Amino acid sequence: MTGSITVAASSPEAARSLGRPRPRSAPWADLACHGLLASLAALVLAVAILILFETARGAAPSISAFGFRFLGSTEWDPVADRYGALPYLYGTIVSSALALTLALPLGIGTAVFLAELAPPRLGEAVAFLVELLAAIPSIVYGIWGVFVLAPWLRSALEPWLVAHLGLLPLFRGFPFGIGMLNAGIVLAVMVSPTIISLSRQILLALPGSLREAALAMGATRAEAIGVMLDAARPGLLGASILGLGRALGETMAVTMVIGNTNRISASLLAPGATMASVIANEFTEATGKLYLSALTEIALVLFALTVIVNALARLLVRGATGARRDIAGAA
Repeated sequence: MTGSITVAASSPEAARSLGRPRPRSAPWADLACHGLLASLAALVLAVAILILFETARGAAPSISAFGFRFLGSTEWDPVADRYGALPYLYGTIVSSALALTLALPLGIGTAVFLAELAPPRLGEAVAFLVELLAAIPSIVYGIWGVFVLAPWLRSALEPWLVAHLGLLPLFRGFPFGIGMLNAGIVLAVMVSPTIISLSRQILLALPGSLREAALAMGATRAEAIGVMLDAARPGLLGASILGLGRALGETMAVTMVIGNTNRISASLLAPGATMASVIANEFTEATGKLYLSALTEIALVLFALTVIVNALARLLVRGATGARRDIAGAA
């Protein structure tokens, strides 16, 4: 067999075929491919600009009527046409921060177990189930929060928090079961699959030589995992910001469990509202021009908040990597 291959390769026809240059694509094909990709990238940018333009145009009457007072006022009176978005801005930030506080240790810890400690078959099976959780519609999480989580919070967890930690402003009040704490837990469950899946992929993408070098220098298993986490820090930060982005814009699940009130309370047990939930609740009822414009301005503020969060994430990743692109997970 080897001899026949050698003879075939040494024949004049084979020599001419090996020495013949490969046909190059025509210049017009390269230009067409470049133009198509550039057009698709420009289309994405154009859609974002169009969304910004339309929301800004719809919010113009509210911006003209209230100015910056819109962001600092707590009044929301559709009858008198006086609107303020501070309670909804506060609820969005607090619920998302609470969700990230709960989901980050759970997500990264699970990702470390699946990537570093679990047997490969078990890790793949659990990772598949985690990715299935990310595909569950948000309305299902909302139903779970109303019929399963809320009764448990009202009868078990929140009374315990009031009895033992009631001296803190965060845990004062009556255990309703529906409120900021419920919304934070539901959001944490929703964003955890995103953090787990991305963090696991980032840890698996790291070179195994990092772990082997740490172990060869006498590091324990936990210390070697610490080395891997330090190398994956930019990617883990990016995964966390992606989870935060989903928490900021979540609508239906939060609307069902947060209580939907425009009051600001320091207690996590009290009801609240987010920018997405107030839009979902009141957009169909907005009959007045200024009322509809105020809701559109809330959408504009939510859009701006999302842009700011993503910009800060880019800056944090650049600061963590020193603007290098050869680090796992660096953007």
